[in-house]
Amino acid sequence: MRVNLSSAVDARVEVSGLTKQYGGIAVVDDVSFTVEPGSVTGFLGPNGAGKTTTLRMILGLVRPDRGRATVGGVEYADLVAPLEVVGVALESTGFHPGRTGLDHLRIYAAAGSLPSSRAAVVLDLVGLADAGRRKVGGYSLGMRQRLALATALLGDPDVLILDEPANGLDPEGIVWLRQFLKEYADAGRSVLVSSHVLTEMQQLVDRVVILHRGRLIRQATLAELSGDHGDLETAFFELTTNREAQA
Repeated sequence: MRVNLSSAVDARVEVSGLTKQYGGIAVVDDVSFTVEPGSVTGFLGPNGAGKTTTLRMILGLVRPDRGRATVGGVEYADLVAPLEVVGVALESTGFHPGRTGLDHLRIYAAAGSLPSSRAAVVLDLVGLADAGRRKVGGYSLGMRQRLALATALLGDPDVLILDEPANGLDPEGIVWLRQFLKEYADAGRSVLVSSHVLTEMQQLVDRVVILHRGRLIRQATLAELSGDHGDLETAFFELTTNREAQA
């Protein structure tokens, strides 16, 4: 399915020196990277690497001890219309099971001062038009993932930040999502995807950011990583294993 999207004015995400400690332990330690417009960036790292905390700092959900994250030069908390700038899907579980998919989206649209007509538009974009009047409690995990993406798309944002968006999708859905996100980025938008599925990231991303134990260990294009290591999976394990050996 082709997606018609207008180009963004400034969809660059800049992370500079983000640091966060809990109990005296740095879970994110002086992390800096950029998510460039027109690209899909894979945000990778083992469990406990600090990815979720970093994403939450970008979105203003966690206050950093040091550092700054901006979208188009502005911190998330200072965005005038955040849903129209950043679309977020960090989990696919925050749905009321008794509401329909359409009602869920209409509530979020109203909260963001967006027209209710956007609900039907994004349902169609994610392939849920026929399920919009069904209660979310009857949705499969893959359908809830699509609904989470639809919620992120309500404001037609310049930036998408997604955590494990392919989780629960069948092979056809994974191919659809890959095409959708590539076309979204091709329209000048920025896409940041956190995932553990390295084989899928190999086929999706243009750029890669890898964290390990709270620190940035590599930021590169996929072509650069492939040239150095052969493929993304090999690069990931070689880089993280070397860090374990040095620890």
